[in-house]
Amino acid sequence: MTKANPELNRYYADFHVHIGRSSDGRWIKVSSAADLTVENAVREAAGRKGLDLVGLVDCQTGPALKDLRDLAGRGRLEPLEDGGLRYDGRLTVIPMAELEVGCGREDLAPGRPAGSAHFLAVFGTIEQVESLAGELRGHVSNPDLSTQRLNLSPSRLLEVVAGLDGQLVPAHGFTPFKSLYGNCADSLTEVFPGGLRGRVPAVELGLSADTAMADSLSELAGLTFLSDSDAHSLPKIAREYNVLALAAPTYGEVVKALRREDGRRVLANHGLDPRLGKYHRTHCDACGLTAEAPPPVRSCPRCGNRRVTFGVLDRLTEIADQEPGHSPAHRPPYHWQVPLEYLPGVGPKTLDRLIAVFGSEMAVLHRAGREELAETVGERVAEAIIKGRRGELALSVGGGGRYGRVLET
Repeated sequence: MTKANPELNRYYADFHVHIGRSSDGRWIKVSSAADLTVENAVREAAGRKGLDLVGLVDCQTGPALKDLRDLAGRGRLEPLEDGGLRYDGRLTVIPMAELEVGCGREDLAPGRPAGSAHFLAVFGTIEQVESLAGELRGHVSNPDLSTQRLNLSPSRLLEVVAGLDGQLVPAHGFTPFKSLYGNCADSLTEVFPGGLRGRVPAVELGLSADTAMADSLSELAGLTFLSDSDAHSLPKIAREYNVLALAAPTYGEVVKALRREDGRRVLANHGLDPRLGKYHRTHCDACGLTAEAPPPVRSCPRCGNRRVTFGVLDRLTEIADQEPGHSPAHRPPYHWQVPLEYLPGVGPKTLDRLIAVFGSEMAVLHRAGREELAETVGERVAEAIIKGRRGELALSVGGGGRYGRVLET
């Protein structure tokens, strides 16, 4: 935390962290790591990662709610007056849910195939998330597992979340699977025909897109952009994150930042260089080629196959109505971020040494000087970290579910 101005402070936040299992071993998010429990996630976020706020996105499930209640009962989580849960006086936990809904004919323009999309529901209290679980009972097959598809429309889900004083945010908005633009519609107004003003405050960019790419859609000009990790394991927490200007790390202040009220706002987005994202470019499912031709690429340039995983850059190019980077005045800078574990020469022992010396990954990424880094991990790794800060690393491009990578420096 540092000063943003005399009234507001600067806070680091990741609003998309999953929970793999409960403390008693029950699966919550089956594609996540078994050691990604509620307590382990918040301990990692507060300690090694150096975050100020973290959003846990599976809190509506029965096992996660039990773990939250147990931590609160032991005095480890303290409800804040303005919303949010304070963990050991170091980190604010924002209780959230990631929810999947189909985009059926009642929500899409005529003739469009039905898809499904993930949304983040953001709340301030355990009680609100418990109420959400109650509202969804009967609309989900297994309430103990996260991201089960609901038999609700997006519009109805928005009504449910708003009725509980929560916020609804499209998750990883452009990926080819389970996203609003990638899998459902060309426009938010197709899915929310009542309009967006005041009802959807933000959209999550996802790992394969950045601000310049997303601002090729003029309808997003009024929304805040979030860059979050979508972490399914402890090391992936804060691989993308946001810097917020808030008076305090609370839910109420976060909502003001999403809506850009009273000076509260997102000061910066830190995310993967989109080329590292695993769906950045179109990828051929038959011969394995990741496209390099100018987007949009709809079929494989090498073998001609149309069985491809459509890339985020290709999809946004297809539906864009203005040039990339045509950003509104309120849009903060997007800083291309290369997580430390992606850098050549940074294995678990090197990462442990960096954190032992500098305190957290945030400190290494943002504050550690070049000479200090070189003294700790050598010239080669120090140079890679500094180049990563400046966006100067050579990268290969990701696609088809495979991440890009940093080439040798």
